[in-house]
Amino acid sequence: MPSKKLRKDRVIVAIGRRKSATASVRLIESPADSGSNIIINNLSWDKYFSEHPLTAKRLLKPFELTSLSGKFQTTVKVKGGGKAAQIEAVALGIARAIVEFDLNLKPILRREGFMTRDPREKERKKPGFLGARKKPQYSKR
Repeated sequence: MPSKKLRKDRVIVAIGRRKSATASVRLIESPADSGSNIIINNLSWDKYFSEHPLTAKRLLKPFELTSLSGKFQTTVKVKGGGKAAQIEAVALGIARAIVEFDLNLKPILRREGFMTRDPREKERKKPGFLGARKKPQYSKR
């Protein structure tokens, strides 16, 4: 049976969610300043979220705020939801992983709104209604 190679660098795992999107984030400490390397579902982050304008600002912000840009190699598995919800889920996962790395950075990320999970989700459709709240048109006669 082949032996597994032991990793000497620290791996931090965190989960971020938004609507029905779930992102599992792994931060691996890079030995040298190798730049911001974020891989999402086996693609680079700019290719995965290529058409979405919110991406770069929101994804890289936790690293910029804590001045940890380039210190980690980031691997993300994200599924569910749309692209905007996936971006928010990844940003929350990155922020939670950074806090796990250094607890003193939590107030900085909280101040910018990265530590709070947005609880808003789609409301379910009720029986007899046309949608979650829309009712059929009332007819007097």
